[in-house]
Amino acid sequence: MTWFQVVVCVAMFVVVMRFGLKILRSFAAPLRDPDVGELRKVNLRYRCSVCGTEIKMYEALADDPEPFMHCMEQMDLLPPRLD
Repeated sequence: MTWFQVVVCVAMFVVVMRFGLKILRSFAAPLRDPDVGELRKVNLRYRCSVCGTEIKMYEALADDPEPFMHCMEQMDLLPPRLD
């Protein structure tokens, strides 16, 4: 190997390593917090009519959000609990 090949190999290694580290750091970066007033407090519960999975939603972008999809069907909105 000549010195030129060694320099090119080291340069390629540095470029690939920096690119890989940048991608890994982007996975670990926290998501942006929503702006104040962007989310509304809701108390909604949904149940899948096929398998019975339940989801509780505390915050949403709208007062009446669209139902979730589960088991390829829309989930049913449950009445509020009297806890």
